Amino acid sequence: MQALLISLPAVLFIVDPIGVVPLFVTMTAHDDAAKCRAMALRACITAAGVLIFFALSGSLIFRFFGVSLSAFRVAGGLLLMLTALDMLRAQPPATRTSPQETQEGADREDIAIVPLAMPLLAGPGAIATVMTLMAQFNGDAVSAAAVVVSILITLGITYLVLRSANGVKRVLGQTGIAILERIFGLILAAIAVQFVFDGGKALLAG
Repeated sequence: MQALLISLPAVLFIVDPIGVVPLFVTMTAHDDAAKCRAMALRACITAAGVLIFFALSGSLIFRFFGVSLSAFRVAGGLLLMLTALDMLRAQPPATRTSPQETQEGADREDIAIVPLAMPLLAGPGAIATVMTLMAQFNGDAVSAAAVVVSILITLGITYLVLRSANGVKRVLGQTGIAILERIFGLILAAIAVQFVFDGGKALLAG
Protein backbone atom coordinates (compact mmCIF):
# COMPACT_ATOMS: atom_id res chain seq x y z
CA MET A 1 0.00 0.00 0.00
CA GLN A 2 2.86 2.37 0.79
CA ALA A 3 4.45 1.69 -2.61
CA LEU A 4 1.08 2.27 -4.29
CA LEU A 5 0.60 5.59 -2.45
CA ILE A 6 4.04 6.68 -3.66
CA SER A 7 3.69 5.39 -7.22
CA LEU A 8 0.12 6.30 -8.15
CA PRO A 9 0.34 10.11 -7.67
CA ALA A 10 3.70 10.24 -9.46
CA VAL A 11 2.46 8.31 -12.50
CA LEU A 12 -0.96 9.99 -12.59
CA PHE A 13 0.36 13.54 -12.43
CA ILE A 14 3.11 13.00 -15.02
CA VAL A 15 0.70 11.34 -17.49
CA ASP A 16 -1.74 14.19 -16.68
CA PRO A 17 -4.95 13.05 -18.42
CA ILE A 18 -6.68 16.40 -17.84
CA GLY A 19 -3.85 18.23 -19.58
CA VAL A 20 -4.18 15.99 -22.64
CA VAL A 21 -7.90 16.84 -23.06
CA PRO A 22 -7.47 20.13 -25.01
CA LEU A 23 -4.95 18.53 -27.38
CA PHE A 24 -7.15 15.47 -27.87
CA VAL A 25 -10.21 17.61 -28.61
CA THR A 26 -8.22 19.70 -31.11
CA MET A 27 -6.75 16.70 -32.93
CA THR A 28 -10.09 14.84 -33.15
CA ALA A 29 -12.26 17.83 -34.04
CA HIS A 30 -13.45 16.23 -37.29
CA ASP A 31 -13.91 12.66 -35.98
CA ASP A 32 -17.15 11.15 -34.72
CA ALA A 33 -17.62 10.02 -31.11
CA ALA A 34 -17.22 6.29 -31.84
CA LYS A 35 -13.88 6.84 -33.60
CA CYS A 36 -12.65 9.10 -30.77
CA ARG A 37 -13.47 6.45 -28.17
CA ALA A 38 -11.72 3.75 -30.22
CA MET A 39 -8.59 5.88 -30.61
CA ALA A 40 -8.59 6.74 -26.90
CA LEU A 41 -8.82 3.04 -25.98
CA ARG A 42 -5.99 1.97 -28.30
CA ALA A 43 -3.83 4.88 -27.16
CA CYS A 44 -4.27 4.01 -23.48
CA ILE A 45 -3.58 0.30 -24.05
CA THR A 46 -0.45 1.16 -26.05
CA ALA A 47 0.78 3.70 -23.48
CA ALA A 48 0.21 1.21 -20.64
CA GLY A 49 2.21 -1.43 -22.54
CA VAL A 50 5.07 1.00 -23.20
CA LEU A 51 5.27 2.16 -19.57
CA ILE A 52 5.07 -1.38 -18.17
CA PHE A 53 7.80 -2.51 -20.58
CA PHE A 54 10.19 0.25 -19.47
CA ALA A 55 9.27 -0.27 -15.80
CA LEU A 56 10.12 -3.97 -15.96
CA SER A 57 13.22 -3.60 -18.14
CA GLY A 58 14.63 -0.50 -16.45
CA SER A 59 17.30 -2.33 -14.45
CA LEU A 60 18.60 -4.00 -17.62
CA ILE A 61 18.78 -0.63 -19.37
CA PHE A 62 20.69 0.85 -16.42
CA ARG A 63 23.22 -1.98 -16.50
CA PHE A 64 23.59 -1.85 -20.29
CA PHE A 65 24.45 1.85 -20.33
CA GLY A 66 26.35 1.76 -17.03
CA VAL A 67 24.05 4.34 -15.43
CA SER A 68 23.56 4.32 -11.67
CA LEU A 69 20.12 4.62 -10.11
CA SER A 70 21.22 7.76 -8.30
CA ALA A 71 22.21 9.50 -11.53
CA PHE A 72 18.94 8.47 -13.15
CA ARG A 73 16.97 9.80 -10.18
CA VAL A 74 18.60 13.20 -10.60
CA ALA A 75 18.05 13.21 -14.37
CA GLY A 76 14.46 12.03 -13.99
CA GLY A 77 13.82 14.63 -11.30
CA LEU A 78 15.13 17.44 -13.51
CA LEU A 79 12.94 16.24 -16.38
CA LEU A 80 9.91 16.12 -14.10
CA MET A 81 10.69 19.64 -12.88
CA LEU A 82 10.71 20.98 -16.45
CA THR A 83 7.31 19.36 -17.01
CA ALA A 84 6.01 20.69 -13.68
CA LEU A 85 7.10 24.25 -14.50
CA ASP A 86 5.18 24.14 -17.79
CA MET A 87 2.13 22.79 -15.94
CA LEU A 88 2.37 25.59 -13.36
CA ARG A 89 2.24 28.05 -16.26
CA ALA A 90 -0.73 26.10 -17.71
CA GLN A 91 1.22 25.44 -20.89
CA PRO A 92 1.49 22.13 -22.80
CA PRO A 93 4.75 20.57 -21.51
CA ALA A 94 7.45 21.00 -24.13
CA THR A 95 9.03 17.72 -22.97
CA ARG A 96 5.97 15.82 -24.26
CA THR A 97 5.01 17.53 -27.50
CA SER A 98 5.69 20.55 -29.67
CA PRO A 99 3.32 22.78 -31.68
CA GLN A 100 4.55 21.07 -34.86
CA GLU A 101 3.71 17.61 -33.47
CA THR A 102 0.28 18.83 -32.35
CA GLN A 103 -0.44 20.21 -35.83
CA GLU A 104 0.79 16.98 -37.44
CA GLY A 105 -1.53 15.04 -35.12
CA ALA A 106 -4.48 17.21 -36.17
CA ASP A 107 -3.73 16.34 -39.80
CA ARG A 108 -3.55 12.59 -39.14
CA GLU A 109 -6.43 10.25 -39.85
CA ASP A 110 -5.62 8.18 -36.75
CA ILE A 111 -3.74 9.68 -33.79
CA ALA A 112 -4.03 6.70 -31.41
CA ILE A 113 -0.39 5.56 -31.50
CA VAL A 114 1.39 8.77 -32.57
CA PRO A 115 1.19 11.33 -31.06
CA LEU A 116 -1.45 10.32 -28.47
CA ALA A 117 0.06 7.14 -26.96
CA MET A 118 3.59 8.40 -27.59
CA PRO A 119 4.69 10.99 -26.68
CA LEU A 120 1.59 12.59 -25.10
CA LEU A 121 0.74 9.79 -22.63
CA ALA A 122 3.91 7.67 -22.49
CA GLY A 123 6.45 10.43 -22.99
CA PRO A 124 10.01 10.78 -21.69
CA GLY A 125 8.85 12.07 -18.30
CA ALA A 126 6.44 9.18 -17.74
CA ILE A 127 9.03 6.61 -18.85
CA ALA A 128 11.69 8.11 -16.56
CA THR A 129 9.21 8.17 -13.67
CA VAL A 130 8.20 4.50 -13.86
CA MET A 131 11.82 3.37 -14.32
CA THR A 132 12.94 5.41 -11.32
CA LEU A 133 10.06 4.18 -9.15
CA MET A 134 10.72 0.56 -10.06
CA ALA A 135 14.46 0.87 -9.46
CA GLN A 136 14.15 2.53 -6.06
CA PHE A 137 12.12 -0.40 -4.72
CA ASN A 138 15.19 -2.63 -5.31
CA GLY A 139 13.44 -5.51 -7.01
CA ASP A 140 10.80 -6.06 -4.31
CA ALA A 141 8.04 -8.00 -6.09
CA VAL A 142 5.15 -6.48 -4.16
CA SER A 143 6.39 -2.93 -4.69
CA ALA A 144 7.03 -3.66 -8.38
CA ALA A 145 3.45 -4.91 -8.67
CA ALA A 146 2.30 -1.64 -7.09
CA VAL A 147 4.06 0.33 -9.85
CA VAL A 148 2.40 -1.80 -12.54
CA VAL A 149 -1.00 -1.38 -10.85
CA SER A 150 -0.40 2.38 -10.71
CA ILE A 151 0.25 2.42 -14.45
CA LEU A 152 -2.93 0.44 -15.14
CA ILE A 153 -5.06 2.63 -12.86
CA THR A 154 -3.64 5.80 -14.41
CA LEU A 155 -4.30 4.69 -17.99
CA GLY A 156 -7.76 3.45 -16.98
CA ILE A 157 -8.56 6.92 -15.60
CA THR A 158 -7.04 8.47 -18.72
CA TYR A 159 -9.33 6.43 -20.97
CA LEU A 160 -12.41 7.50 -19.00
CA VAL A 161 -11.33 11.13 -19.25
CA LEU A 162 -10.53 11.00 -22.97
CA ARG A 163 -13.71 9.20 -23.98
CA SER A 164 -15.60 12.09 -22.37
CA ALA A 165 -13.09 14.74 -23.44
CA ASN A 166 -15.59 17.18 -24.93
CA GLY A 167 -17.80 16.97 -21.85
CA VAL A 168 -14.81 17.40 -19.51
CA LYS A 169 -13.64 20.47 -21.41
CA ARG A 170 -17.17 21.91 -21.46
CA VAL A 171 -17.69 21.36 -17.71
CA LEU A 172 -14.28 22.54 -16.51
CA GLY A 173 -13.72 25.21 -19.12
CA GLN A 174 -10.30 26.57 -19.94
CA THR A 175 -10.02 28.15 -16.49
CA GLY A 176 -10.87 24.92 -14.66
CA ILE A 177 -8.37 22.93 -16.71
CA ALA A 178 -5.68 25.56 -16.03
CA ILE A 179 -6.37 25.43 -12.28
CA LEU A 180 -6.07 21.61 -12.21
CA GLU A 181 -2.92 21.81 -14.32
CA ARG A 182 -1.32 24.14 -11.77
CA ILE A 183 -2.32 21.92 -8.85
CA PHE A 184 -0.91 18.84 -10.62
CA GLY A 185 2.21 20.82 -11.51
CA LEU A 186 2.81 21.85 -7.91
CA ILE A 187 2.56 18.25 -6.66
CA LEU A 188 4.74 17.03 -9.52
CA ALA A 189 7.36 19.68 -8.68
CA ALA A 190 7.50 18.37 -5.10
CA ILE A 191 7.97 14.80 -6.41
CA ALA A 192 10.72 16.06 -8.74
CA VAL A 193 12.56 17.76 -5.86
CA GLN A 194 12.38 14.53 -3.84
CA PHE A 195 13.83 12.55 -6.76
CA VAL A 196 16.71 15.01 -7.16
CA PHE A 197 17.35 15.16 -3.39
CA ASP A 198 17.42 11.36 -3.00
CA GLY A 199 19.61 10.91 -6.08
CA GLY A 200 22.00 13.73 -5.15
CA LYS A 201 22.37 12.49 -1.57
CA ALA A 202 23.21 8.98 -2.80
CA LEU A 203 25.74 10.35 -5.34
CA LEU A 204 27.48 12.44 -2.68
CA ALA A 205 27.53 9.52 -0.26
CA GLY A 206 29.09 7.35 -2.96
